[in-house]
Formats: sequence, structure tokens, C-alpha cells
Amino acid sequence: MPLNARVNSTFRLVGLRSLLVALVALAGASAAVAQSYPSRPIRIVVPTQAGAAQDTLARLLQPYLEKSLGQPIIVENRSGASTMIGTDTVAKAAPDGYTLLIVPTTFTVNAALNTRLAFDLERDFAPITVLVKNPLLFAVNAKVPARTLQEFVALAKAEPGKLNYGTSGASTQAHLLLEMWSARAGIKMQHVPYRGGAPAALAVATGETQLVLLSPLGILPQIEAGMVRALATGGLERDPKFPDLPTAAESGFPGFEAVQWLGLLTTAGTPPEIIATLNTEVNRVLREPDVAAKLALQGTTAAGGTPEAFKALIATEIRNWKEVARKADIKAVD
Repeated sequence: MPLNARVNSTFRLVGLRSLLVALVALAGASAAVAQSYPSRPIRIVVPTQAGAAQDTLARLLQPYLEKSLGQPIIVENRSGASTMIGTDTVAKAAPDGYTLLIVPTTFTVNAALNTRLAFDLERDFAPITVLVKNPLLFAVNAKVPARTLQEFVALAKAEPGKLNYGTSGASTQAHLLLEMWSARAGIKMQHVPYRGGAPAALAVATGETQLVLLSPLGILPQIEAGMVRALATGGLERDPKFPDLPTAAESGFPGFEAVQWLGLLTTAGTPPEIIATLNTEVNRVLREPDVAAKLALQGTTAAGGTPEAFKALIATEIRNWKEVARKADIKAVD
């Protein structure tokens, strides 16, 4: 072999050995970090203002997670730009498991409709688990002469285009769900978007709109006051809080599901061992009877599950919302 060829071969061999040594060292360092996790405070970023659903949940879980993980849990509200500021913070954080994010169902809607996001929900985040699930309620103004979904459908068919439904905003989960449901029911209604769930609940209570699809927590005061009547729950099974209320599936719409969830994510690239640790400990906290009782008072239910199941849920919802939006010609709101 010529001298130059032998020299080049030797350098390639040395380079390959150096690369292998570096990879082994990196893997060892990553494993060591994962084994010592957590060794310092963990930050949960809430991309909304204090008092919102994500914030309330984060602060409810905070002391239990501190005990379970053995480190302080810092809840940090980073609201603004329709939750995009806080979310982008976590997308760009170090992938070490010390920066977490609580997201609602709306995030899969945003990912499906908005092509100008600064991050990719599937690429830039690592799912940990679904935290809670909350079936939505179909509810009408008390003066609407309908006591079931089928009766409401008959009413809407008798007066096409004259009934209104309210939501917490255009291009939201409720907007997409009610458009999907209306298409299945074969009815046409007018959409009235509001700036949040509270104004939408007030509108149906006063008769400004005839129908809403809201969380029990958001509409229960109006139901208890007799101003609004619940027709069905959006869960696939009856809600234990409303045992006499049929599901949408029982009301003539098999397979139809209208459920809100809140889930926990971290930054993509976080070591799988750290994801597994967080998943195990968060699921343990969610199973505690005291936590379940406190969640019930807030009108919601602990969920839990694997990172893989949460990842699949996100992918499925993004795909489904894109299809619903296409059929209903719903565009993202700038």
C-alpha cells in the first residue's frame, strides 16, 4: 500500500475511534444525567394568565409533584400572543426535563389551522401524559322547547338558519365540534363567537344564542340557576357528575365525542429515561384519592396514560381538525 494511502487509512481509523469514544462518553453522560434526575427545581410553564384552567391545574398538582419528585416545582405564567409566548419558551428550552408545559386541546386545533406558528407541536415537544379530561356539555337556553339533542335537531330543521350557537371564539375546538355535529345532524345554524367561555355562557343564559358546547365548570352556574338546560354530554360514557344525562352517542350520534383535555409536555430531545420518570411520577400523583377529589370539585377528572398514547392523541386530533376545518371552510383567526 502506498505511503499516502496508509496515512489516510490510519487517520480514518483514528477518527472513527475518536467518534466512537465520543459517542460512548455522550451516552454515558446522558445516562448519568437521567439517573440523577431531578437534581434541581423543575419549572412548569403555564402559557395563560393566573386563574385560567391550566394555571389552576398546575397549582393544584404543584405540592404533590414536589413531594413525589423531591424537588421544588415552580409554576411560571408566561401569557401573551394567544399562549404562543409561553409555548415557544418551552419549544426552545434545554431538553433536560426541567422545563415543562401544560397545554389544552386548543393546541391541536391551532396546530391544524395555523401554518405560521413559530414551533411544530409534533416535532418540537415530547409528550409526557394527558393530565385531565373533561366531557363538554350540549346546553340550550331554558326557553328553547327541546329537552334532547334529537328534539333540538328537529327544531333547527323546522327553522333552518334561524338558531344561533355560541362559542368561546372563532376557530376554537367548540366551533369545529359544533360544525362537525351540525353536518352530521343535517342542520344549519349561525355561529356567534365570543371572547371566552364566560361570555358564551352568559349569551346562552340570556337567550342571545340558543346552544353552546361548554365544560361543566363553565356552564354549571347557569344550569343550576335554571337559565340553561343541559341536553347531552360529549363523553363516550355518561359523566358520573350527571348520571341522568345521556351522551351524544346515546342521543343519535354514535361515536361522536366532545372532550377537552389538558396535557403535560416537555422539550423534544429530552432523554427517554427522564420522560419515563416524569410519566411515572405524574401518573402516581393523578391516582391519589386526594387529588381526584380536588379535581372533581373543579368539574374535571384525572386521566393519565403513556407518552406514546398522548403522542398518538395529538397526531390524531391534528389530522381530524384539519379535515373538519376543510369541510366547514374554517380558517385560522390571525
